[in-house]
Amino acid sequence: MRTSIRTATVATTAVSLALLVTACGGTKSDDRGKGKESTPAASATSEAPAAKALSAAELEKLIVEQGDVKGHQVRKAGAEDVVTADKVTTDKAACAPIAHAMSFISPGSPAASAQRKVMEEPKKSATASPEDAVREGLGVRITAVTLGSYDGKGAQDAFASVKKAGAECAGGFTVTQLTEKTKVTKVAPESVTAGDEAVAFTVTTDIEGEPLVSKLVVVRKGGTLASFSTVSAAPGGVKELPKAVVDAQVAKLG
Repeated sequence: MRTSIRTATVATTAVSLALLVTACGGTKSDDRGKGKESTPAASATSEAPAAKALSAAELEKLIVEQGDVKGHQVRKAGAEDVVTADKVTTDKAACAPIAHAMSFISPGSPAASAQRKVMEEPKKSATASPEDAVREGLGVRITAVTLGSYDGKGAQDAFASVKKAGAECAGGFTVTQLTEKTKVTKVAPESVTAGDEAVAFTVTTDIEGEPLVSKLVVVRKGGTLASFSTVSAAPGGVKELPKAVVDAQVAKLG
C-alpha cells in the first residue's frame, strides 16, 4: 500500500504497515473469531430507528481533530492514503469488511465518510541518543480513524458484517490493494465496550515469515460507524486497543 512512516504520515492499516516494514528490510469470547460487543448491542440493532445519513461536511465536524486526543497528533488522511472499496479485495468475500475497516474504508455502503490519522507523540528524553529517539519514534502507535454515515439501518448492517467477518475469517485471508497482496494469518477477538455496539480484534499479518500484530475496533453510534485500525513498527506490534482515540471519537459522536 502507498503510505510512508518516514514522513510521519505512516499507513494506518495493518496491511499498509506490513508492506512498509517489508520494504524497509525487514472481549474475549469463548467462540473463536467472535468479537464481544457492548452490553446494549442486542437491543440496539433490532430497536434502533431508521437513520438519515450525515453529509461528508457533517462528518468532518464530528471526526477527531488536533487537540481532541491528549498526547496524540491528528492529521487529515491524504489522497495517497485513501482508496475506493473496489481497490481493496480479499480472497474470501466474507472478509472484505475487515479489510476495508483496516484500510480507511467504511464497510458496507456509506453515504459519506471522513478519515483521520492519529499518531502518538513519541516520549521525549533529554538523555536519549539519536538512535534511541529514532527507535522510539518508530515504536509509536498510529491509528486510522474512519467515520461512515449510513441511511436507514445501513450502519447496523455494516456493523453486523464486520462482526460476522471476525468469526468467519479467524483463520486468515489474503488482501489485495491495487497490485499488492498481503496475508492476514489470524483474526482474534478482543473485549471492548463503546457506543451503541462495538467489536474489536487483534489482527496478525505475515511479513516475510514474521508476525505483525495490529488492533481493529469498530463502533456503531446511531447511523454512524467509526473504525479504528492501529499499527506500530515496534517489535511485536500493537499490544493494546487505542482506548484514548476511541473514547475521544465516541465522545464527539455524542
